Formats: sequence, C-alpha cells, structure tokens
Amino acid sequence: MSPQPSLEDETLSSPFTFRARPKSLPSYRSSKALPYELREHCIIYFEEALYCQALTLLISLLTSGNSSNQISAAFVPPTQHLALAATLALHPSLTTRARSADRLQAANLALRYLRLVHQHVGPINANFHEAFAFTSAGTSSRRGGSARRRTGDDASPVAQDAENVNTELANVESVWARAEDFWHVVGWAFNCSVLHKRRWERWRVWLEYMVQVLEDDWNLRRNMAHTDKVDGGEDPREGSLIVAYLGADGSRTGKERRVVRAIFADGSPRALTEFKEIWRHEPLSLKKDDATTKKLETKVNIDADIYGDYLHDDSSSDLEGPGSPTTSSAAGPSSVPSSAPSLPSGSNPLGGPSSVTLRLRLLSLLSALTATLPSSPTPITTLYDLYLTQIRPLPLPTFSTLLSYPSLKHFAPSAASSLTQFILRSLISSSAPLPAKDDLTLEVLEQSYLPYAANTSSVADNAKVSLCVEALLRLWDEYSRLHGN
Repeated sequence: MSPQPSLEDETLSSPFTFRARPKSLPSYRSSKALPYELREHCIIYFEEALYCQALTLLISLLTSGNSSNQISAAFVPPTQHLALAATLALHPSLTTRARSADRLQAANLALRYLRLVHQHVGPINANFHEAFAFTSAGTSSRRGGSARRRTGDDASPVAQDAENVNTELANVESVWARAEDFWHVVGWAFNCSVLHKRRWERWRVWLEYMVQVLEDDWNLRRNMAHTDKVDGGEDPREGSLIVAYLGADGSRTGKERRVVRAIFADGSPRALTEFKEIWRHEPLSLKKDDATTKKLETKVNIDADIYGDYLHDDSSSDLEGPGSPTTSSAAGPSSVPSSAPSLPSGSNPLGGPSSVTLRLRLLSLLSALTATLPSSPTPITTLYDLYLTQIRPLPLPTFSTLLSYPSLKHFAPSAASSLTQFILRSLISSSAPLPAKDDLTLEVLEQSYLPYAANTSSVADNAKVSLCVEALLRLWDEYSRLHGN
C-alpha cells in the first residue's frame, strides 16, 4: 500500500499540480415560506391525490417574479411537500405501474418541480438537508416526528403540524421511510440498472437529480468554508447533505465499506440481499390486459365523485414481470425473490454508460470529502483500498470503462492521478521501483511504470497495467499542455 497522499483542496503537491477547474456556481434566489392560504390549497390537493394541480400551483408560485429586473424571493413549500414530491417522482404507482397518463404526468411534474427548486433556490435555501432526510422504520410518520418541520422564531408546534400531508405516500410509503438510508437507495437503483431496465429508467433520472444536489450542496459549502469561515467556527461542509448521508462523526467510522458496496451494486444475489427493493413488487409492471382493457377513468371531478384511478390500489394479481416474488404474503415488503433474475448474457456488470457515470460521480464526491474534510475519520488510502477491492476484479472491458481517461475526468485531477496509481501499484511487477509519493512526474512514469509488466502472467492483468499507465500518460499530457511544456 502506498503512503497516504497529501491531498489539500483536491490538488497534488508540486510538480504535478492542477488547479481545480473553475466552476461558476449559480446565484440562487432567496426563499420565503408559502402564505397560509396557498399552503392549505397545496395540502388539500395532495391529500385528495390531485397531484398535478398541486404541483402546477407550486411551479407557478416558484417561477413567478423571476422575470423582473429585481429578482424576488421564491416561494418554497414546507420540507414535507418537497419530500413528497421526491416520492411522487419515483413511486411505482405513478411511474412504471401508472394506470393513466395523468398519474405519469404527476410523476414528471414532481421531478420538474424539484429541478426548478434546485435551479432557482438551490439546495441550501430550499433546506434539502431536512427535506431529503431518511427516517427510521419506527419514526416513518411525518406527523409524529420533528425532523422535517420548519424551524425558526415564528415556528410553533401547531404551525408545524399544519404543514404535514396526511397520505401514505407522504408517510409510510415515502422513499424516505421505505429505505434504510440513501445508500440502500443507491444500491437498489444500481441493481435495477443491471436487472430491471424499465425500472432503472425512472431510478436513473431520480438519482441523477439527487447526485446533482449532493455535488452542488458540497461545492457551495466548500466555497463557504474557503471564504466565510470564522476562526474556531464550524466548518460549513459538516452541514452538507452528503456528510449527513454518511452519518455523524461517531457513526461514520466504518460505514464507507457498505457505501462503496452500494455504489458497485451489480444485481448479484449478494447485492440483492444487501440492497433490496424499496417497494413491494417494485420491478413488476401492470399486466398488459389490465393496462389496455381495464383502464380506470382518468378524468377527475370531485363534485361528481369521480376520482379517476387515484383511489385504486395495485394488487399482486394485477402485476406481471420477470423476477416476480414467489414467497408467501407473510414475507416482508422487501423480501428477495427465491429465484432472483439472472444477469443477461453479455450485459455490462455495472449497467451501462448512464449507470457507470453516476457511480463515478459518487466515487469522486466521496474522494473529495475524504481528502479535504478535516473531521473525516477515514484516511484517503483506506477509501482507495475499498475502491480497489471492487475495481480490480472487474472484467477487463468494465475495468477499462472505469479507468479510462474520460471517466477519470469526473475526479479532480489530483484524485484521478492518486487513484490510478493506487490501483496500478497493486497490479505492477514487484520489481518496479515505486515512488514514495503520488506526485506524477515524467521521471516517475519513465522509471517506475512504463518499463514494467504486471505481477502475474495473466493477459487481463497486463492489459489493466497498460490501461492504468495510458491513463497516467494522458493526465500528464493534460498537465503539460496546460503549462505549455
């Protein structure tokens, strides 16, 4: 194992030093709470399952005032409503098992609204830290806990209770209550990317949104730490959503192993056992005859007591699809089928380009956090050891995808160089004179890496060595061009 790299602000020490690529972070609007009457309208719409009406109203309120010369504060609903929107964008009954175009439209509107909130207000002003918090099984009800309630001088228990939405999708059926934590969601989503392509289509857009939120939230707080930090004050990065998902300081130690397994979940029996489905029968679709000849009325007319399909409950008899659970009804909602679907022949073990990109972005975010957060209990070499455990055994085509130069550009240049060297050192011949540090220089390439083969005669291992060396050469080439050498 190489010594722990010296990574400060995601850069390597001289002579191989990249400055972080400048990211122009957007300027967000400030937020303000919904007036009581509008909030009550939204709650009524949500509780009557009139999701399109509720979300259309919220979108209109959010975007109003954005075209004026003087950008005004944006109306943002209580965090409970944002949490519900995240579930609506994902729940099977509104997506892969939607019984009407209206329900599917509601899911799409929910995702659009969440994106607009992120675009206009940003993760900090919108209080995503509370809105996107996971609850334990024993406290899944939004009405019973205080985790999602607004705080402030004018907040009161009565006012906070009035913000709750009394529906199953906002409480026990929400993604925040069904999943153990964010990494359970990540692991199951990536299992779907390999085994359940139709379900993955919805998980992909949801996870892309969440990863973008995590990245932007981290970057905002990192900038705050560099510009606004008061001596002796709390590091703003400690309040980031990704740190919350990793756990507080005391509970974060040792959790990275499970986190990395979630990021590399591949639909194998082991991955399915650890990262089970979020909702019961989640991968299954509606039977074709039910979807075509038994469609419910989609029009909604409250005065005439016409509620379309909103009051309909899916039962297992309505569903079909590969990997249907064969266990009895007494099994838990997350039971793994006795016969898990097998991997398609010739399939990518990591689920294809969109899945690989999301995995790389999460690995990069973890690397940045571990390398730069002072309170991180995990040395960067320990994290890279976990990466190595997952990456080195991969088939050559998948290994090549992860360690290719375009893939490594998801990382800060210093992290890309350090991680590639870390993996290369585990593969290269023991006779190679490895450098004491991770500084990448032309001399290191010529003397330590280029002349040497793998430490085994395996064709695959030697190809992996070549891929790592090629990636390092391209990183060095980028450095040379940037500095005019």
